[in-house]
Order: sequence, then structure tokens, then C-alpha cells
Amino acid sequence: MSAVCGSLLSRNGIVPGAILRAGLLLAALVALAPRDAPAQPRRPADRYDDAFRKYSKRYFGPAFDWRIFKAQGMAESNLDPKARSWVGARGVMQLMPATFNEIRSRNPDLQRIDSPEMNIAAGIAYDRALWTRWEGDSVIADTRAFTFASYNAGRRTVLNAQDEARASRLDPRSWPSIETVAPKVKRWRHEETIGYVRRIGEFHARLDDRGRVMVDSVTARGVKR
Repeated sequence: MSAVCGSLLSRNGIVPGAILRAGLLLAALVALAPRDAPAQPRRPADRYDDAFRKYSKRYFGPAFDWRIFKAQGMAESNLDPKARSWVGARGVMQLMPATFNEIRSRNPDLQRIDSPEMNIAAGIAYDRALWTRWEGDSVIADTRAFTFASYNAGRRTVLNAQDEARASRLDPRSWPSIETVAPKVKRWRHEETIGYVRRIGEFHARLDDRGRVMVDSVTARGVKR
């Protein structure tokens, strides 16, 4: 500090040490001031939520619970866009190429089965087609179960199960009836299908209102959070 400045500071009754202490205090206050938290990256289990919301709204309407399709993706592939099954199903929604091509014929904007967003869109579009066909052939409360069972095993298989239910004098439009007669249906790996429908319900129950996997939930296939 120059002699002139020192003289002026002394003349005004301010000593250099006081200025230094004030500066240090100001720096400490700035350091302690709250700051905006950096944006948190999306967890792997939540990275496709926008796609599930978008295409649920497109194919089922804005009031439909989009989280059920996220739960389906969790059951299908653990939300892994690179998943491949031994029979050739691919992507988050585990679509067979032939099924994807059929869906694409009615939805030209869905071009690539290996695109996570397009795979999700095609899966939900397929759900919509199945749902529409089951609306008149199932009780309202069970339409979802019939839809997902058909997604897994094919509609023809579930129709065969309905025939067995009728033969057993059970309500063929009720999903519990289908579960009862399932072992009688030939060439149906019924345990896989029934387990699949149940897993979707279980995964759905583990999602909070925003569709995020609840921290304390333990998933059957270890969904990464």
C-alpha cells in the first residue's frame, strides 16, 4: 500500500487490518451462499420415460396411465435397448422383426426397430391393437391382462384358452378363468405368460406417481436405478 493511501486510511480512521478482515469475511459469506444444484442425470430406469409418456398419450389418450407400459418394458427387457432374445425379439419392448414391420406398415414414421424410442412406440402401438380387439372379449377389469398375455403368447393362444374356459363352464372373459384352465391349453408355455402378466403388475406397483422406480423396491430382474 502506498504512503499516500496509508495516510488517507489513517486519516479516516480505517486501518488496513480491518479491511483485510472484512474482505475475508465477505469471501466466506460468498462461499457459504446457497447455489443452484447441478442438474442430476437421469437414472437408467427413467431415461425413456418421455417416450413412454408420449406414445401412451398417442395411442391410448392423455388420461391413460403411461407407467403400465414402462412396467411392461421392465418385464420385457429390463429397459435394455440392446436386449435380444433367443427367438430374435429385439429392443426395450422385445418385438419380433416381423411384428415391427407389420406395425410400421400402419405407422410409417416408425422406421428402425433398434431405435429405443421407435421400439417403445411400436410396442405401445401393438398393445393398442391388441387392446382394441380384447375390449369386447374380456371384462373391463381384465382387458389389460388379456392384452399383455396376447403380447407375450399371441392372441390365438389366449383364444384357445377361452375355449377351454367355456368347456369348463367358466367365464371366458375373466382372466382368473384363463389362469385356471391354462395348463389344459396345448402348446402354451402358460407359466411364462401368466408370470409375465403378474410381473408387469408388480413392476407397476414399484413406480411412484412420477413413474420413477422407488428406491426401496427390489425388482425381480434387477432394474438399474
